[in-house]
Amino acid sequence: MSRDLRPPVDILHYEIVQEQASALGRMGSALEQSLARLREFDAAHVRSEVPASMQAARRKLVMEAGQALWMFVVQREASGLRDSRHIMRTYNVPGEVQRCMGLVPAPSKPASK
Repeated sequence: MSRDLRPPVDILHYEIVQEQASALGRMGSALEQSLARLREFDAAHVRSEVPASMQAARRKLVMEAGQALWMFVVQREASGLRDSRHIMRTYNVPGEVQRCMGLVPAPSKPASK
């Protein structure tokens, strides 16, 4: 039976870095999925002909993608990766999603009686 002779702080650092990498992967996947849903919606609907009811659905997809982008950017910055321009180019993030980054949607009002 072999013993790990590294100092405990090195072992802890290794585990922290592993978790950071894992979190970055999860956040990147979430961003990819939300952008894919938005692109699928746009491919299925001609923008000028989208009825008002569908515009709300699209707006929700944009907001979800903006939230996923925000979470990914924050996770990257927490890991020391400060330049988010690389994300915008690599993931081809639309400007409207970038503008929604970090916005929290207003809570919906309860139906009045």
